[in-house]
Amino acid sequence: MLERPAEIPLPSSEPSEPVTAQKPAKKSILPALSGLRAFAALNIVFYHFSNPKWFGPFAPIVDNGYTSVSFFLLMSGFILAYNYSERAQSGHLNVRHFWGARFSRLYPVYIFGLLVSLGMLMAEWQVRTHGEFALGVILTPLLLQGWIPKLATFWNTPAWTMCTEAFFYLIFPAVVCWKRPQRWRGLIGLLALLWVAGMALPTLYTVLQPDGPHPDRYTDSFWMRALKFSPPPHVPSFLFGIVLADVDARISRGSRWRLLLGILGVGAIYTVLYYGDHMPFALMHDGLLMPLFGLAILGLAGHNLIARFFGFWPFVAVGQASYCLYILHFNLWDLIHKSHLLEATHLIALDPWISYGMLVAAALLTMKFIEKPVQKWIRGRMLSGRMQG
Repeated sequence: MLERPAEIPLPSSEPSEPVTAQKPAKKSILPALSGLRAFAALNIVFYHFSNPKWFGPFAPIVDNGYTSVSFFLLMSGFILAYNYSERAQSGHLNVRHFWGARFSRLYPVYIFGLLVSLGMLMAEWQVRTHGEFALGVILTPLLLQGWIPKLATFWNTPAWTMCTEAFFYLIFPAVVCWKRPQRWRGLIGLLALLWVAGMALPTLYTVLQPDGPHPDRYTDSFWMRALKFSPPPHVPSFLFGIVLADVDARISRGSRWRLLLGILGVGAIYTVLYYGDHMPFALMHDGLLMPLFGLAILGLAGHNLIARFFGFWPFVAVGQASYCLYILHFNLWDLIHKSHLLEATHLIALDPWISYGMLVAAALLTMKFIEKPVQKWIRGRMLSGRMQG
């Protein structure tokens, strides 16, 4: 389920480029958004592997944890625009190097996640036709499985989101250059239009009822899978994030409005999730929360109390590893429990909390020893190729 979560800008996030007087300055770090990503990623883990009642007043958030995926997809558009919009508008975005940088960030961990999940291929072999299995084995490493709804969750269930992210990366250099409104009224109007567009397909699904009157998270029909897992329905959310970055640029970091927006956004998200079982599932999954996610992001991108809370360094550390946590958690959980490691080490009494800790530790180690080194190597090769060229 979860996107490749977009990275918060770091000082060394891009290969060095010749500096000109017109080139936009590198953006400041927004640690609270990394912290928010940590909570979103953990919420998906809890959604898949917990009893929501364990979390008391936070049970509605965990029970509707699938909505965190929509948050990540919107956040992806916001962070990419935050990093690259000015560069693109001034003509300094090198498309080939942008795609290379995105590849270096997404693909090494993605492939590592598939290797960790090799045992799942046996299960896929048993439940798929030979043709479906062969197509899944071909499409999944190519980040194309989401375009075939029946195969979207093949091999590593959360990996469908990376197919959507890869499509977003493909179209980003073109859409970020689209002319957008410069006035507040135009920006708010465009955000409203994208929100409506994001709810169009879920609303159509809800009205036409191709799977009956009460589809839910367990509905596994072609139309529900196409709505949930294929890239096109999520494009409005990604574009919403891009336009949201324009709004963010017009509000000072220290503005008191940011604290109000953040509290309003987080509070409204909780309220909607509290009544989530009474909301149409298709709308909850794909578009309904878009404006509320936007308010929360604007609030946490400022300098205020709520941003300081989410910017606490352990949250930021886990948030920086949120992609690793997301892409590994589903099948690694299965691997941990099928190995009977916890029984052998007499730690089973501490489960599931010990398993959660193991997943977070695995994510941090994967980021440190796989994601960052391979990313650095790929970007070094890119920079070397540019110098030789």
